[in-house]
Amino acid sequence: MNEKLIEKISKLDQQIYAEHQFDTRLFAELTKAQRELGILDKGRPFCPFLRPHFFARPLYEKIARAAASINQALEQMTFAALESEEILNELDLTETEKRLARIEPRYAGVSNSSRLDSFIYGEDFKFLECNGESPAGITDQTQIEKVLEKIPVVKEFLAENKHWRPKPHEKLLQALIVAYRDFGGAKAKPNIAIVDWRGVSTETEFESLRQFFESEGHATLIADPHDVEYDGRALHVGEFAIDIFYKRVIIYEFLEKFGETHPLIRAYRDGNVCMANSFRSKIPHKKASFAILSDEKYEKIFTAEQLEMIRQHIPWTRRVREEKTTYEKETVDLLEFLRRERERFLIKPNDDYGGKGVVLGWEVSQTDWEQALNESLQNSFVAQQRALVEKISFPMYSEKIIFENLLIDFDPFLFSGKVEGGLVRLSSASIVNVARGGGETAMIVLEDF
Repeated sequence: MNEKLIEKISKLDQQIYAEHQFDTRLFAELTKAQRELGILDKGRPFCPFLRPHFFARPLYEKIARAAASINQALEQMTFAALESEEILNELDLTETEKRLARIEPRYAGVSNSSRLDSFIYGEDFKFLECNGESPAGITDQTQIEKVLEKIPVVKEFLAENKHWRPKPHEKLLQALIVAYRDFGGAKAKPNIAIVDWRGVSTETEFESLRQFFESEGHATLIADPHDVEYDGRALHVGEFAIDIFYKRVIIYEFLEKFGETHPLIRAYRDGNVCMANSFRSKIPHKKASFAILSDEKYEKIFTAEQLEMIRQHIPWTRRVREEKTTYEKETVDLLEFLRRERERFLIKPNDDYGGKGVVLGWEVSQTDWEQALNESLQNSFVAQQRALVEKISFPMYSEKIIFENLLIDFDPFLFSGKVEGGLVRLSSASIVNVARGGGETAMIVLEDF
């Protein structure tokens, strides 16, 4: 972050503290707004912060260019995998996942909407994994903006400084319509079904999207996979005919429940539903996709520009197993290397979410690390080199304003391959995730810095 911007934000923080240090009425109003918007997490404010996170335009654009290039590389890897059983096995897809991935979705691209989770350190950044299958948080930006606009100092600051706010929910709808048109859909305003399990924590996000889609003229229904029926020509939920199946349910959970007999899979095989993201999105979603990106033996898949972005912004990643591999052009015994270099690595499940199963080598004992490595051999895990992450001071509220030095990640959304905003998550814990006790704020790009 440049010095001019740091100084500007520091002055804003000082003003927030001076005017609202013990402003319990404001704090109550912020919590009430989040309750009404449905963005409390287990009763605590989703956004306990008193301002957005600000990006200078050059850094945001740098991240956006790199993310778009990595997204293209992941798409190329996906199509290479569909032609190569070796790569599919490296990614550790199940046989069912392989069969479904090979079904043509009848539109261009792999993930119409995706998210690259990243850590930022100064002007540098590393992408840690791709949520290529079902990225959540797309409406968080606009919802949190509504909360932060209730803080007079923040509202004045934005009025005085030229800035840009992303609109990921709008880009999502555009990406869904692009997929539908490529698919061959002709309705001017296709019906949209938002499909996930009933009772999931993201239901308020689905409701926000439903309201937005309907404001744009699209009849929209939130449905559970159990509700869906197929008549041989189209998918339905009751009398509601589905033109776009916006898949938010996680594929492995869906397959555990239904196998390959569900009406969705029959309609998808028949080419009678436009589903976004498609089953093909499981390929870049696997954490092991970053092992393909970062392993020199797969370099022929990628362009020179993509390889440069991979070298700069993708941490060294490998499947956890007994093998010899390369690290900085040296051949190493992988397990012995990981045991010896515990403080430089983490391990995580190849296909899970919410920070579940992640073990940070630098936060556990040698005994616990070796036990975790041994257990990971019985399942599908990846090891990844630790990425540096920035700590920044952020004003938070409870009974009064406090400043905490928090780890921050920025997770850019991509829609049809282009970045539009992203999640900004902050936490005192090394796993920066709202489900693990972290928080989230909105992001704003300041144009004159």
